[in-house]
Amino acid sequence: MTSTAKPRTGLPVWRVGKPDAFLAAAVDVARNAVETIAKPAEIGPHIAARSEGERVVTHLFESRLAGYGGWQWYAVVTRNSRSKVVTVSELGLLPSEDSILAPEWVPWAKRVRPEDEATEAEELAEEAGVAVVADDDGGPTGEDVAASGGEQESDDADDIEAD
Repeated sequence: MTSTAKPRTGLPVWRVGKPDAFLAAAVDVARNAVETIAKPAEIGPHIAARSEGERVVTHLFESRLAGYGGWQWYAVVTRNSRSKVVTVSELGLLPSEDSILAPEWVPWAKRVRPEDEATEAEELAEEAGVAVVADDDGGPTGEDVAASGGEQESDDADDIEAD
């Protein structure tokens, strides 16, 4: 009974094959190429060489770049048919499954909670050196503002004094 390689789900058949042996051995060429965009100390050991197609291989290197735990440097190398000259076609930094990623973005309206606004009012009062008593809606009362020497906002134009 012969065992055939089962294609990986979601990948085109041409990408499943074994990497080109000559390109897979070109680790030094790939590392030197990555060193053109990163410091040598930011590039860790070689992780893998993956086939991307006929005579196209991606070399992956561990990233030691601060703040990019789990990320990987990559260099895509290729060559012409029957050629022994390796050409670098693409370089970059990619997240892996173990990468530290920023949390999902949350709109401002959903991030600010009522207690956040109350905290802001308390901090302002503390700077003024006054104790704040919250009213029913969580904000400082008019008496608190008056006691602190602060001015309350007024919509009446008559309350404005001229100099």
